[in-house]
Amino acid sequence: MPVSSVFDQLESLLPHVQKPVQYVGGELNSVVKDWDSVSAHWVLMYPDAYEVGLPNQGVAILYEVLNEREDTLCERTYSVWTDLEKLMRRDGVPQFTVDAHRPVGAFDVFGLSFATELGYTNMLTAIDLAGIPLHAADRTLDHPFIVAGGHAAFNPEPIADFIDIAILGDGEEAVIALTEILVQWKSEGRPGGRDEFLIRLARTGGFYIPRFYEVEYLEDGRIRRVTPSHPEAPWRVSKHTVMDLDNWPYPKAPLVPMAETVHERASVEIFRGCTRGCRFCQAGMITRPVRERSIETVGKMVQNAVEVTGFEEVGLLSLSSADHSEIQGIAKDLADIYEGTHTSLSLPSTRVDAFNIDLANELTRNGRRSGLTFAPEGGSERIRAVINKMVTEEDLIRTVTAAYSAGWRQVKLYFMCGLPTETDEDVLQIAKLAKEVIRAGREVTGSRDIRCTVSIGGFVPKPHTPFQWAAQLDHETTDHRLHLLRDEIRQDRNYGKAIGYRYHDGKPGIVEGLLSRGDRRVGKVIETVWRNGARFDGWQEHFSFTNWMEAADAALADTAVDVAWFTTRERQHDEVLPWDHLDSGLDKEWLWEDWQDSLNEESVEDCRWTPCFDCGVCDQMSTSIQIGPTQGTVLPMPVLKKSLSVTHGS
Repeated sequence: MPVSSVFDQLESLLPHVQKPVQYVGGELNSVVKDWDSVSAHWVLMYPDAYEVGLPNQGVAILYEVLNEREDTLCERTYSVWTDLEKLMRRDGVPQFTVDAHRPVGAFDVFGLSFATELGYTNMLTAIDLAGIPLHAADRTLDHPFIVAGGHAAFNPEPIADFIDIAILGDGEEAVIALTEILVQWKSEGRPGGRDEFLIRLARTGGFYIPRFYEVEYLEDGRIRRVTPSHPEAPWRVSKHTVMDLDNWPYPKAPLVPMAETVHERASVEIFRGCTRGCRFCQAGMITRPVRERSIETVGKMVQNAVEVTGFEEVGLLSLSSADHSEIQGIAKDLADIYEGTHTSLSLPSTRVDAFNIDLANELTRNGRRSGLTFAPEGGSERIRAVINKMVTEEDLIRTVTAAYSAGWRQVKLYFMCGLPTETDEDVLQIAKLAKEVIRAGREVTGSRDIRCTVSIGGFVPKPHTPFQWAAQLDHETTDHRLHLLRDEIRQDRNYGKAIGYRYHDGKPGIVEGLLSRGDRRVGKVIETVWRNGARFDGWQEHFSFTNWMEAADAALADTAVDVAWFTTRERQHDEVLPWDHLDSGLDKEWLWEDWQDSLNEESVEDCRWTPCFDCGVCDQMSTSIQIGPTQGTVLPMPVLKKSLSVTHGS
């Protein structure tokens, strides 16, 4: 039967909240289908505010993939700000979609994409507002199946009590497979209830059903083992990997927001995966192998994005876009096509050792030179060897000198604090690097109008990386080092005023660390802090470290573990990790050996250009590295000529 819109109830609340336009929907390229004309009903959520969630590529891609199916409709929902949440609870308005304002609780599947674990409390708010029982065990056939995806889904154990399903890896083929099983199960009259549908998913080996697994603990708090509690649940669940990205040119019709968002641009993913081997980088590890889109497909996607959205900027996205084997050709051909138009091109992700002025000039041809961002990550060459970020001081100075000499005046450098084996001196080396950047820029330009901004993030060890065994630095020491660095920069009379300094304190990183490497016992912490009012933990103005620590003390009081046990404790080789039964394709022994290489300050090359290092992904996942060159051209299309506006985004 039809599911009615709740907009009439919502509309009267909107004059009383901030940014009401984010809740009204109607975006260009959004899709609304007739409820009764389809068999499967999906709702997707990036668990953050509209301004952060709408540009998310993962949700945008799956939204289109699902809506292309005749038997499926898919709508979107986002986290409502606390002002609207209060009014919705007062008036009984449920969590709603922005497409047709249907209640989220009426859908078959509620999928959430987690780029960060700090969205977990927002998930609980949405589930509760939707009228769905918080715990999966309490749900009936009247409730949606809750699915977790995204990078944080590679360790979904802290939210195991709240979700029905986790999908590891690429979602395009996975959501289609889930939908087909759902449609078949529904057509048969939903035999066996919720469990039967979940069994059918588990049987494939590619969907993780937390309720079908039991966790046993040792007296000291470590995990003894994780075992399937259902005979058809696999011992290990595999990730999904989409091969030949040219067959998946999504999003074809990117959404154009109704309200201001964090990224006002169209985004085209030019390749997926990374084999640079940065040991801190979960994204690079879990998205292996590298799969490039061809130069022709990139060109068609850019052309289409410009035509169907009207955006004036197109970002060429990946984990390290300048590493695409045909990036020079892509940049030149696109610059030829769009020179003299209002369309600008940006390369948001660029490594120091992959950047070159010819590439940058193509992307900024005849345009304004804005800031450039590079990520050396570590201040000293020793710590860069530890993390396998093989960028020398000479590399950095050579690159920024070339940029300054070519007309740039602002460079941003990103580093991390709290890396394994790090000392105070390693962090103070960041100041030395920044000063050298300013000195070199002044020398090559003959001008003092040179700026460098140092941005520092706290390191959080992540699952499925060589650092998954590492001890996280406590927040007190992190803050001490950040303050030492701040003072070192500010007290320099010659260079201090030319160096900007941005950093966050170490406390949010401890909570992220608790959630990223936690097990099922952490679920009680999440629920406790949420019930105590935690919302939008990724936003500095909403985050409360005190609330999280008090919740952890209460929730873990009867266990053998605490926050420090999950965060600042180093793991041993033989320890069972909470995610060991979830297969990212990476061989655990290979990760351990890379961890030992890290401690010995030994580096590993990029396997795109060297013999295989046996990480396990290609042979265990039946995948392979897919790179060019294809010797193609971007597009057989005429060069456009309009008013000039070509800029570079960082």
